Amino acid sequence: MCPAIAGSAPVGVMDSGVGGLTVLKHLTRQLPHEHFIYFADSAYAPYGNQSAVKIQQRCFTLADILVAQGAKALVVACNTATAAAISPLREHFPLPIIGMEPAVKPAAAASKNNVIGVLATTGTLQSAQFAALLEHYGNGVQVVTQACVGLVERIEQGLLDHPETIGLLQTYCQPLIAAGADTIVLGCTHYPFVRHHIQQIVGPGVTLIDTGSAVAKRLQQVLAEKGLLNNANDQNQLQFLTSGAEETQGIMRQLWKTL
Repeated sequence: MCPAIAGSAPVGVMDSGVGGLTVLKHLTRQLPHEHFIYFADSAYAPYGNQSAVKIQQRCFTLADILVAQGAKALVVACNTATAAAISPLREHFPLPIIGMEPAVKPAAAASKNNVIGVLATTGTLQSAQFAALLEHYGNGVQVVTQACVGLVERIEQGLLDHPETIGLLQTYCQPLIAAGADTIVLGCTHYPFVRHHIQQIVGPGVTLIDTGSAVAKRLQQVLAEKGLLNNANDQNQLQFLTSGAEETQGIMRQLWKTL
């Protein structure tokens, strides 16, 4: 592939559903001249309560679709999918693939009292990747984890401000508050959509951390190293795909406007 064609080709972004839109927003801000194809696998969301084998199967299906659309790189904008599938994806596809990971390292660095909380899916918290992060960066830090069962489903429906959604957030944040966490990791790409509610619940003295910005900077670095940056003075072109029901497109447009 010649550099001119490679540079103008899109970057494929995949997630179990709409959560990766929060990452896509960071990508478009960091790389304003790149084009993106986003695939929300909403028919199979959430990934957090599915087996690693099933998640890998879905990730390969999405990657095949995005590569067929001409993607020059892939971003797995899902912590659970990254933990389950990033290694086999990289072994199979000969293009740059950027993944996610819960921001345990920056959270540990930011904490003043060495107590950090992690809100995530069950799949992420039970993954070997998360265990490795705790082993490397959790020394000397108390890490309080909370699986947020049912939260992704609420966000997938666009119910960001619904009383039941806020009730879930209060339930899941309470153990972190009780433990004295002064820093909380948003360990799922869906959760930044309800960041304002989480901040109200835990209070202004608690720092919330997500990894969207770090992923955007990493993608820019990798594209530059591979000579794949779009050097034309283009504006972002965005294409949204989904395996979900027809109304998912409307929910995606609605959520995108909130970012």
